[in-house]
Amino acid sequence: MTTRRIPRTDFDVFPLNLGGNPFGWTADEQTTFEVLDAFVEAGGNFIDTADMYSSWVDGHQGGESEALIGKWLKERDAYDKVIVATKGGALEPNAGLSRDAVFAAVDASRQRLGVETIDVYYYHYDDENTPIAEQVATATELIDSGRVRHLALSNHSPERAREFFEAARGTAALPVAVQPQYSLLHRGDVEKNGYGKLAEDFNAALLPYFSLASGMLTGKYRTSEDFKGVSREDFLAGYDNSGAFAVVDALVKIADAHDAEPTTVALAWQLAKGVTAPIASVSTPDQLPALMAAPSLQLADTEVTELDKVSEPFLK
Repeated sequence: MTTRRIPRTDFDVFPLNLGGNPFGWTADEQTTFEVLDAFVEAGGNFIDTADMYSSWVDGHQGGESEALIGKWLKERDAYDKVIVATKGGALEPNAGLSRDAVFAAVDASRQRLGVETIDVYYYHYDDENTPIAEQVATATELIDSGRVRHLALSNHSPERAREFFEAARGTAALPVAVQPQYSLLHRGDVEKNGYGKLAEDFNAALLPYFSLASGMLTGKYRTSEDFKGVSREDFLAGYDNSGAFAVVDALVKIADAHDAEPTTVALAWQLAKGVTAPIASVSTPDQLPALMAAPSLQLADTEVTELDKVSEPFLK
């Protein structure tokens, strides 16, 4: 099985990070278990979630995804089979990155997941009211207390993230990963605005979210008409332009040449660009094979260049 090491850890991960966003939302408990079972059976071992998933759903309060993953871990006795990353800092009443808020959020996540130690814990969002030095000190204490093995950052600005890395240099709190938004339809944050260089400078994993641009890069949406009535219509609205459809057309063409899915090509492009393990999610097990095939698909240099060129409008 192809794996990639998360720097400064002993975690060898399959190069596809399964997003837990749908669990408890578009995937009920039975379907969540089926997805996780199929993921592990296919060689996957890296799951990403957050305490706020799925607080945006009417009647939900957050923690639904973590709780389902925790129940699956217990019922399958899968604690040693997977690496679980979760995120905190955005869910009330423990929002922000003050020491008290962080410790309360971490302990709540540990309880839902049913684990003593969280493998990778992200500060989900920056808190500019909490100095970077204090954020680093809190992370160090989390690790020293055994609550967290490794820290990572998700939505700190490139400038604040670099400040954090500099302040954490030489400590246990030095982040092992950054999680920015990145896809063929959102390239600038990684390639121009600093996250890619940051990961390179500090030997951190690059584990981007929205890798499939809310499903746009699956190839299912070829015209504006295809958006109507789908559950993610609000997310997809921002891609209703000729540039995005041109990227999808190129993906479909390359996918057809490889007898593959556009999803697979989109993720393979990220891996070719130096991503450690893109985050992508599914709501049903039958959607999973296209994700799991990405590490095995070797794109030609000319194909990577073609995708780079057609997606240039999104390099900003």
